[in-house]
Amino acid sequence: MQGSRRTPNARTGTSQHGLFNALKKQPPDPLLSLIAKLRDDPRQEKIDLGVGVYRDASGITPVMHCVKEAERLLLAMQATKSYLGSEGDVGFVNLLKPMVCGEAFARDPRLVGVQTPGGTGALRLAADVIAASVARTKIWLGLPSWPNHEPIFSAAGLTIQTYRSFDVTTQQLLFDDTIAALKSAQPGDVVLLHGCCHNPTGSDFDVAQWATLAKLMATRDLVPLLDFAYQGFGRGFEPDATGIGIVLEHVGEALVAYSCDKNFGLYRERTGALFAFTQDAPAADRVYSNMLSAARANWAMPPDHGAAVVRLILESDELRRDWHQELEDMRSRVASVRQELAAADSLFAPLVLQCGMFSLLPIDSVVIARLQAEHGIYMAGSGRINVAGIRGGDVERLVRAMRGVRGR
Repeated sequence: MQGSRRTPNARTGTSQHGLFNALKKQPPDPLLSLIAKLRDDPRQEKIDLGVGVYRDASGITPVMHCVKEAERLLLAMQATKSYLGSEGDVGFVNLLKPMVCGEAFARDPRLVGVQTPGGTGALRLAADVIAASVARTKIWLGLPSWPNHEPIFSAAGLTIQTYRSFDVTTQQLLFDDTIAALKSAQPGDVVLLHGCCHNPTGSDFDVAQWATLAKLMATRDLVPLLDFAYQGFGRGFEPDATGIGIVLEHVGEALVAYSCDKNFGLYRERTGALFAFTQDAPAADRVYSNMLSAARANWAMPPDHGAAVVRLILESDELRRDWHQELEDMRSRVASVRQELAAADSLFAPLVLQCGMFSLLPIDSVVIARLQAEHGIYMAGSGRINVAGIRGGDVERLVRAMRGVRGR
């Protein structure tokens, strides 16, 4: 009947038992909000130190040449878009094993792995596997850490025990505090450790500290969960895996969450893997079945494209060489920016002793707000900066602005 149209499914009353009534509006993600502010800022010389992606000297996040070539090959040869299983691309996972865990462990039947949607998916899958074991539900987390660590572990139902592992003011690792905290952990507890290029501090353990940690975890029967998201951006591709190798040599069990999003530049393709190192082959079979079960419940099958691209690169000697060279060029650029900043102002001097894309500056929220408002310089509210966000010619302007707002 004309003139009496109603909105589809319109209701005349409000139910006291509505499904969504109890939901509370959640605050927006601070980093996503920062992206929106940056996008809407009309200033031409604005500097983005917030978003955690690699950028070249012109400020672009490029598609790597080896990735473009692998995608060309994939387009020509891929015969189907049918589903993969919950384990994902098995060839991709097997090719990652020696890179992540070393050649010897790659052939060990105690090591199993599955493809995941990025490193975040690997961490969530690890958390679900941990939660499935009643005796292992506490995870130790050194602070500061990547802000998404706590939400991921909480969502899986884990109990989080935090401790101080870095002093922002002095820019020093609190290794003694870390050891003291882990000495109070109980057998079966899980310990989250950054494999390299710590996010957000850029401060990594040295070889001796890794060995001390590995021996302590082995002695106390603690299970390391190694977040390995930036291999190749720190001291070099193989050196960045040193800590993983040391830990695996000492402990009986470990989990490694790996990301290809950064070192292959596949951010939007969400490409990662979870590896579990177990006590024996029967344990590996049990863990693998639980990984598949949890993956099935979370995402059924992981996305294929990024993993297929990585597999093609690693299968080709030529593309693998090209990838290593491109990655080394990216690492060298970030290291050179660190050196330039350290030479320009004492505030940035510690950056030359750190590595990877991130550092956590000892500045307060007032300084951060003024940098944004007065100079168009954007960074996370914690003071974390993405060193790779600094373009050619930005260092002088950043230093001048920092001195101005800090009254120096």
